[in-house]
Amino acid sequence: MPSPPLVPDDGPIDFTHLQRMTMGDVSLEREVLAMFAAQSSELIEKIVKMPADMAELTHKLKGSAQAVGAFRITEAAEWVEGGLRDNSDIAEALITLTDAVLDARAEIDVLLKRS
Repeated sequence: MPSPPLVPDDGPIDFTHLQRMTMGDVSLEREVLAMFAAQSSELIEKIVKMPADMAELTHKLKGSAQAVGAFRITEAAEWVEGGLRDNSDIAEALITLTDAVLDARAEIDVLLKRS
């Protein structure tokens, strides 16, 4: 199966990817999205404080985002990780990551309240 694009044009969550990952089980999809919404909020709150384990937290967020199809978060997390590795300024990357998490959370919140 080919890899999905890192940043699809159709929104913060690639629902086609998510449906493949949950094998079309709508109940599981909702459960996964709810867990991701909670986890991503918790992780970004920690990440922006720039703790000693920031790289590990960012990597965890990236993996979770990849699993649910939140590819904008994945790409922004990779940018943060690269900046941490290179010891470069990550301010813009952190803003982008935070915005991506907020966008994904907003879309998930609408979806979960809708049904």
